[in-house]
Amino acid sequence: MLGWLTDDDVSLSYAAATRTVTRHAGGRSEVVAEGADVFAVLEAELAAGSPEDQWFGYLGYACRPDLPARPAQGVPDAVWMRPSHVRRVAPAGSAPAAARTVPPAAAPAPGWYVEAFEKVQEALRGGHSYEVNLTHRERVADAVDPVTAYLRLRALNPAPYAGFLQHDVPGARAWLLSSSPERYAAVTADPGGGRTLETRPIKGTTPRGTTPAEDAAAAERLRTEQRYRAENLMVVDLLRNDVASVCAPGSVEVPALMEVESYATVHQLVSTVRGRLRPEVSTVGALRALFPAGSMTGAPKRRTMEVIDAVEATPRGVYAGAFGRVAADGTADLGVVIRSLVTAGDGSWELGTGGGVTVHSDVGSEHAEARWKAERLLAVFADRGGNPP
Repeated sequence: MLGWLTDDDVSLSYAAATRTVTRHAGGRSEVVAEGADVFAVLEAELAAGSPEDQWFGYLGYACRPDLPARPAQGVPDAVWMRPSHVRRVAPAGSAPAAARTVPPAAAPAPGWYVEAFEKVQEALRGGHSYEVNLTHRERVADAVDPVTAYLRLRALNPAPYAGFLQHDVPGARAWLLSSSPERYAAVTADPGGGRTLETRPIKGTTPRGTTPAEDAAAAERLRTEQRYRAENLMVVDLLRNDVASVCAPGSVEVPALMEVESYATVHQLVSTVRGRLRPEVSTVGALRALFPAGSMTGAPKRRTMEVIDAVEATPRGVYAGAFGRVAADGTADLGVVIRSLVTAGDGSWELGTGGGVTVHSDVGSEHAEARWKAERLLAVFADRGGNPP
């Protein structure tokens, strides 16, 4: 789907630090809500507009003010755009297969990572969490233009939730380039007039093998290894609870549990949680109830987010949020912001990487997983000089 803004089209930007929503249109910007919940403002805009309206944008990790998360740095915490020109574009056909590369040789985990990992282990052993998604940010200075960077990203990381979002508005500039494999949430219309909410968490990722035998062995390890299965099951339980909070009693189901899905460069362990939305719950309200994605926090959500906020050195920003489409007809489809690059258009780029940690996790293995995930993104740039904070 392709949309573009004209000068008179409306967009919204959100600053979590002040809980301020700014409306941009016709070359002017106006604060329309202070002390606000961006979900509520987006819902009001959808209700006030045309039944054909579609909004495209992202929600950064700190978009729920009732949950512990630090505001983004350098870009808005959320951007939503209502383009008057929207087209459905047929897929161009299968993209060339991305090269399967051997993951870089594991290096000893640096001290800053070991320290964060040990703090997470203390929280896990203390019973504060069952699983913590430990992440960090890396930054790169590169003058590559966003469109070129996105095309490189798509070639290196073909994935179903790819998207290019550009908000080139003074004071609220942001580019999000994503090649995400994970569905955050979809809301679809049922034949009988109801709506179905679906989320497809990923917990468990491994590189594909360079030979058919290695590839099959990698997929089988992912399918059977207790570490991955435990991580996935804990997140499924969390999301069953989130989905049940907005769905009809007895309608929540798990039609697919821990299935291996294979992409160009990785195998993923994916589950599906689905329910029938209650009539009084709005689509935006359902998206809020799931936010942020349980696969990017751990369980239980609130306490684990407190652990994350205390342990991670920098704000997550747009990373670990959600991006996609929300329509006035009550449908929506959003991916999780992973395998993504973010810039304010100033030549500075940020990416996030990490993985789920349980009491059985090994610091070397977890750091190696975070590194090879980052390497695939850093390959977009000529200067692969990304550095942790």
